[in-house]
Amino acid sequence: MESEAALIGRWRELLTSYNTIACDLDRELQDAHGLNLSEFETLDRLAEGDCEQLRMQEIAAVMYLSQSALSRTVARLEKHGLAGRGMCESDRRGVFVSITEAGRALHTEARKTHMTVLTRHLAPEADRPPA
Repeated sequence: MESEAALIGRWRELLTSYNTIACDLDRELQDAHGLNLSEFETLDRLAEGDCEQLRMQEIAAVMYLSQSALSRTVARLEKHGLAGRGMCESDRRGVFVSITEAGRALHTEARKTHMTVLTRHLAPEADRPPA
């Protein structure tokens, strides 16, 4: 069994790696596309779905955002015409979120930046582009 110090060390390495990648993603997505990481991730979840819309609760369940942080993120996307919200007809407490055509187009462009940053950090060294 791994020692406590070794487990804590591995945990800290993971956090450092996550924070480094997340900061790079946030900066490059903001600079190139005007999106922060949370906004991109929300669009990404909406764009990859097989259905026209997702319930807010479904998105929150698979993301790192609280319900209120997700609500603020969706409000920013909605303000810029990238996503829309609607009420669930069968459950008035439920809120659906959908991606707009403008949101889909921006997501397509931003996904290239996203993949470039992920490749730089996570791909095996042989597959990484030269620095």
